[in-house]
Amino acid sequence: MAGTAEYGLGELTFPRGWFMIAESSEVADKPVALHYFGREFVVYRGASGRVYLVDAYCPHMKVHIARNTTSYIVQDGAQIEGESIRCPGHGWRFGPDGKCDDIPYSTHGIPKAACIRTFPVVERAGCIWMWHDMEGGAPDYDLPSFDEWDRPGWVRWRIDHLGTLPIHPQEIVDNMTDFAHFVPVHGSRDIVYFENEFRDHVLKQRFGAEHRTLVADSGLLETDTWYTGPGILLSRMEGQHPSLMMICNTPVEDGEVRVWFALMVRTGDQQPGDADVAMARSYQDVALSAFAQDFELWTHKQPALSILQVPDDGPFHKERIWYKQFYNPRARAGEFHKRVNGVHVTMDRRPGQLQKAG
Repeated sequence: MAGTAEYGLGELTFPRGWFMIAESSEVADKPVALHYFGREFVVYRGASGRVYLVDAYCPHMKVHIARNTTSYIVQDGAQIEGESIRCPGHGWRFGPDGKCDDIPYSTHGIPKAACIRTFPVVERAGCIWMWHDMEGGAPDYDLPSFDEWDRPGWVRWRIDHLGTLPIHPQEIVDNMTDFAHFVPVHGSRDIVYFENEFRDHVLKQRFGAEHRTLVADSGLLETDTWYTGPGILLSRMEGQHPSLMMICNTPVEDGEVRVWFALMVRTGDQQPGDADVAMARSYQDVALSAFAQDFELWTHKQPALSILQVPDDGPFHKERIWYKQFYNPRARAGEFHKRVNGVHVTMDRRPGQLQKAG
């Protein structure tokens, strides 16, 4: 297991960006303890249904707010009141702004320092997302809109929890420019085109090839895949049933990452029925099997702190420069954009195009 410093990514141990931290269904009427970015968090749902994310430790005596089952505050179901949350140790209550708004036994008011840190969090597309920034800044780019979630004819995804991998997320993001692995790993054949576009905080991959199992003879499987920041991959796949694939990676510790997989499928223009849902789940199982081919490689590989690259590999060098923007102060992001922004074509055999460019 190698960390950020060993990859030479920058001065920040953990990246800046939007990251998945839980499935919506995991946060109900009780606080949930989470561990990401080398620290503890607590996520909870207020009476309004809104989700909040706070530091895990009460500023009073550093009791963990969520890792408790025996306190009577917890047993009585009194830990969440309205939009506020109580510490199970002494009952101090904190509002959604992080300020303590009640100390049940205090006769001397509430100290001004009685605050708990809060973090930006959004619930969207069946997932809970947090904005992480070691500098403490507000989001500087938007979370994807996931428009398909509410469109007629789309079967919403099932979230597949794939657990943690003992690798740095750099190894996962490398896949975006790894042209050479598609044939031996995924069964692609007769590749027609492969290109990457670097555009500020977005990294795109456009790919078209025949496939041993996923398309009929002489059919072209075309995908449009992109990262929004360092932790959220989306991929549109056309065909009989267009689909939107999602892969999320969120650092747990420096050199350890948690991964989720999901797939939404369009089955028509109307509200999907049971048969549509069953078909979409089958599609997702097939897509997950393809992703598992990458997952197995990542599980057992050594850290590629440097890549013994040949020109036909794909633009690993540009991708690793692009990725550095999230591990350095945001004031430096423009430096990395200037070095990589633009389109890099690895292969293009479409009519009128050069066979290969670099």
